[in-house]
Amino acid sequence: MKLSPRFLSDNAGRVNFLKSPAIDAPPAQTDPAVRERVSAMLSDIESGGLDAVRRYARDLDRFEESSFEMTSERLATSGDRLDPALREAIELGSERTKQFAALQREHLVDFEAELAPGLITGQRYIPVSRVGAYLPAGRFPLTASAFMTVGVAKVAGVPTVIGCTPPGPDGRPNDAVAYAAHLSGVDRLFTLGGVQALAAMAFGLLGEAPVDMLVGAGNAYVAEAKRQLFGRVAIDLLAGPSEVAVIADESADAEIVAADLLGQAEHGPNSPAALVTTSEALGRAVIEAVDRQLVGLSTREICGPAWRDFGSVVLVANREDAVSVMDEFAPEHLEVQTADDAWYHDTLTNYGSLFIGHWSTVAYSDKGMAGTNHTLPTAGGAKHSAGLSVSRYLKPLTYQRIARESTPALAHAVDVISASEGMTAHQATATMRLDTYAQ
Repeated sequence: MKLSPRFLSDNAGRVNFLKSPAIDAPPAQTDPAVRERVSAMLSDIESGGLDAVRRYARDLDRFEESSFEMTSERLATSGDRLDPALREAIELGSERTKQFAALQREHLVDFEAELAPGLITGQRYIPVSRVGAYLPAGRFPLTASAFMTVGVAKVAGVPTVIGCTPPGPDGRPNDAVAYAAHLSGVDRLFTLGGVQALAAMAFGLLGEAPVDMLVGAGNAYVAEAKRQLFGRVAIDLLAGPSEVAVIADESADAEIVAADLLGQAEHGPNSPAALVTTSEALGRAVIEAVDRQLVGLSTREICGPAWRDFGSVVLVANREDAVSVMDEFAPEHLEVQTADDAWYHDTLTNYGSLFIGHWSTVAYSDKGMAGTNHTLPTAGGAKHSAGLSVSRYLKPLTYQRIARESTPALAHAVDVISASEGMTAHQATATMRLDTYAQ
């Protein structure tokens, strides 16, 4: 989440940093060492099969069990081992996410139309057959990830969804993550993490056929594995460190803005957080509030370096400049806390998901309570791509049904174009039908 040198040059004097990132590092997912390591692992697993998967699981995760799969009984009873309040919250998040996905699916409609007499065309939405979902549980178990990946896939109608999640220190998957996957409708869940998990799902090494699509967030190695496996399988998107940006004016609460910036910086020490503001007083108050709030956070050793190294506060003169800067950032998560929220909603174009108004916060989506998907583009990807949704699991398949009476108009045009291109085989498919029509 950066402003390019070209943008800064073109907007000299209109963009002022009250706080700049301390370092200018490349995205974590472009590290050549990560690419080389992942490439070697994928090649090893493709040739070595399940034995190679077991070796990596043992060496990297200290997993020694005879089977990776979580038994259906343990999966079904995972919620029984949770605090009742946590179980209730997970159930709410699962249901909200399914509700929103169902609304999305309802608005993706099959259609058929007659473009010309006898020329019938149409489109059908067909789900992919097999999905592999990676459910991260590293530094923090991301409980809601199953809602966004497994649950939304099931709402889309995907017949088979398997999941992989890394083992905890006790060698077992996190029960909250497992229960979220169970509620979301996962067909099988495996205790397997990292590159080896993605490779096992893509290569069909877990007693299942190879998946058609890999989804889910993870660290730089997981993202790189998805990148290298893309083509063999579909993927949701290539997500890097989590990002948050806020547009705020003098009407915003500096303490709330600071808390929301730190809320996403908590994801990791390289998670960018940015404030774009039309008020210098607010910008400076937010900087002070961040420093103050950091002292009381148990995760300050993560949030602190993230804010120091990747945090920024940008001062602009007006709302038009704020939009210009934010559309260049193209952040994963974007909050708007201003007196002109509706105008910003109508004007902004580049973001993964938008959180409008003082009462909205990214955490509501992160934990599944808002219903919207939290698997979103990072590193400027929102300029050209959207986040994961029910539509990503669906193939919009087109068809055509041609009647005899439409043949002359269609075939004559194809005859002329094919002749001009020198594609005589194409030409013949049309002219033969013309000959038949004339009989």
